[in-house]
Amino acid sequence: MPALTLVSIPLCPYVQRAAISLAEKGVSFERKNVDLSNRPEWFKKISPLGKVPVLLDGEQPIFESVPILEYLEETQPNPLHPSDPLRRAQHRAWIEFGSTVLADLWVVETSPDRDTVEKKLEILRGKFERIESEAKGPWFDGEKFSLVDTVFGPVFRYFDLIDRLIDHGIFRNTPKVAAWRQALKQRPSVINAVSPNYPVLLERFVQNQKGYLASLLKQAA
Repeated sequence: MPALTLVSIPLCPYVQRAAISLAEKGVSFERKNVDLSNRPEWFKKISPLGKVPVLLDGEQPIFESVPILEYLEETQPNPLHPSDPLRRAQHRAWIEFGSTVLADLWVVETSPDRDTVEKKLEILRGKFERIESEAKGPWFDGEKFSLVDTVFGPVFRYFDLIDRLIDHGIFRNTPKVAAWRQALKQRPSVINAVSPNYPVLLERFVQNQKGYLASLLKQAA
C-alpha cells in the first residue's frame, strides 16, 4: 500500500498539480475521490476548508496545493524547485501568478455575461504576454521541468475546450507560451493527472453552470 493518498475530485486543477508532482518524482500514491456536494465526516476532519486536494502521509493530512507541493519537495526525491534560493523564490511567485490565471479561467467557465467573459479573456491575454517575456522553453525555466510547469499544465488544459468555442487569439503573439503549452500537453505526468473522460466531465461541468460558455456549447452541439 502506498504511504501517500491524494484526496481529490476529478476536475480540480489544484489536485492535478499534486498528481503531476508525484508522477515527476516517481512516487507511488493512491488517489481517493470525494464528493464535495456530500462531504463525508472523515473528509471534514482532515480538510478544515472543506476543499481538495488533501495529501495524507499515513494518517497525517496536509491541505492546500502549495503546502502539498512544498512538502513533497522536502520529503521526496527528484526536486522540481531550482536549487538557487533567489530563483526558487521567483518560481514560487510564478506559481502564485498561475493561481490568478486559474481564478480568471473560473470566471470564463461560469459567468453568464458575455462582456465579463470577454474582459477576462483580455486579462488572460495580457497575463500570457507577461509570461512570454519570462518563459525560456521548452519548459518554463529551460531544460528542467519545474513546479511552475506542474501549475500551468492544468491551466492550459482548459483551453482545449475554450479554443473550440471562442476565437480568443490569446496565444497568437506568444510563440514560446504556445510551444510550452504543446510540450505540457504531451508530458505523461500531465496527461495522466486526469482520467481519460476528463473532456466529457469538463463539458458537463460547464453546461451545468448555465453560463456564456454553456450557451456556446449548446450552439455547437
